[in-house]
Amino acid sequence: MKLYEITIRPLSGFGTPLKGDTLFGHFCWQAAYDAALVNGGLEKALAVYDKKPFAVFSSAFPKVKKGGAKYVLPRPHLPLSWLFPGQEMSRKEQYKKQKDLKAKKWMYLTEGLLLELPRTDFLDEARVATDALSTGVADQARMIENRGHGGFITRFSHTHNSINRLTQTTGGGNFAPFVMESTYYRPDIELAFFVLLDEEMTDIQRVVSGLNSVGRFGFGRDASTGMGRFVVCESNEGQIERPENASACYTLAPCVPEKASFQHMYFSPFIRFGKHGDRLATGGNPFKNPVVMADEGAVLIPKDTAVFEKRYVGTAVSGVSKADPGTRVQGYAPFLPFRLEI
Repeated sequence: MKLYEITIRPLSGFGTPLKGDTLFGHFCWQAAYDAALVNGGLEKALAVYDKKPFAVFSSAFPKVKKGGAKYVLPRPHLPLSWLFPGQEMSRKEQYKKQKDLKAKKWMYLTEGLLLELPRTDFLDEARVATDALSTGVADQARMIENRGHGGFITRFSHTHNSINRLTQTTGGGNFAPFVMESTYYRPDIELAFFVLLDEEMTDIQRVVSGLNSVGRFGFGRDASTGMGRFVVCESNEGQIERPENASACYTLAPCVPEKASFQHMYFSPFIRFGKHGDRLATGGNPFKNPVVMADEGAVLIPKDTAVFEKRYVGTAVSGVSKADPGTRVQGYAPFLPFRLEI
């Protein structure tokens, strides 16, 4: 499979995070309506997806251009003591420092995505925001600072009302007002994600065409209200460097690791409470069965170095939908090989 990088620019907020499995699902809906996007059609591609995936998407990550292009990736889900070797200090000092260390949730990687933990600096949101806006529009920066949003990601809560069509009013129970959270990125933030493609099934031009349609009509929740809009800026062939003596995998999307393939796994659980989109969203049963995944940033230590011969880890997930038994969840994830010294 060949790796590509796709860069997008958000035009609105997002009700649904841009994670790899959801990006895959949106592309599949485009392929369902345009059979030319995947050779042989989507149904044929999904039938063998558990053995031969035609596309594996990473999650989207912010990209800043200060001092050259840098990708803002989440800190590996490893014990803090491994990432921040502590000096000798009192227990009270350790507690104080631990709060600051927990806030450093991000790291920069440059082109080639070479991850070398001993040389990696971990950053908080405020530092990334400063770098992202260093070449941005001053008025926009001041406006956001005046509102007290110091990070490069801002979350807003929107109040919604469900209307009882019999009384044409809101009310109690299921028709009471409720709050939904949406994510907005600061000015001049671009997002980059990576996709592995089986070029016998599709190519980058067709993937970009499908994503352009997604960006026009909206991604994820509340797309009908203007959320989830973006424009594709560029696409390029990507490269992931493999260091000598690599011993661990850093995942770039939520995944379902293969059974018995890893001796140790460090991750934050992510539960995908899936829901069908498009025409199946208004069917009798739009909800999918929950899927427990390891979130992006997971560190998987394989039993066999043969894992590094593939460019992705994980498995496809089936049996999640009663409305459409052919539904597949992308339980795969591209990964960065790196050396982990414990």
